[in-house]
Amino acid sequence: MPTGVAIRDVRQQLFDAADRILVRDGPSALTSRAVTTEADCAKGVLHRHFDDFDAFLAEFVLDRVERLDPQAAALRQAAGTGTVADNVAETLTALFGSVAVAIVALITFRDELRSRLRRTWPVGVPVLTEAVAMIASYLTAERDLGRVAADADVDTLAAMLIGTAHLLFADRTGGSPEPVTVRRAVSTVLAGVTPEPA
Repeated sequence: MPTGVAIRDVRQQLFDAADRILVRDGPSALTSRAVTTEADCAKGVLHRHFDDFDAFLAEFVLDRVERLDPQAAALRQAAGTGTVADNVAETLTALFGSVAVAIVALITFRDELRSRLRRTWPVGVPVLTEAVAMIASYLTAERDLGRVAADADVDTLAAMLIGTAHLLFADRTGGSPEPVTVRRAVSTVLAGVTPEPA
């Protein structure tokens, strides 16, 4: 980038570049040079805004976690509409079809990043723990509406759904699972707690 040319919202530009690299090439390809090259800016730009590359990655992960808020709100608003299994399956497909699976792999891949995240995120893996909370909140709303059994353990069901979806989407080389596969898995987990046919 030429000297004197301002970059608008440089942090977001760098985060978006990291997204693209993660989805396209995986966590091993994510370096400070790769991010600045992808963002089309000088390498020093990243280090002017972050103490080091792991600080950048920690803020990147937390920024992506915050992006789940609108998705969580939309899912809660869907309570009472469609079918519970369809609503959950569509949400899981949108979540894991994005950068979420790659972020989990990134956190697993980098020890220093995990250490930094523990300072502000003491339990669980960011993205996954927020996703569990999102699904649990939705299932609670559906339980309140009588579309999920009154005695359903929504926290356990949410963890099972996120774990199942993560396994379905984890293989980056094999392509995403078919929607019918995700729907079948969701229906199996929810069998017995919703009156809907599988």
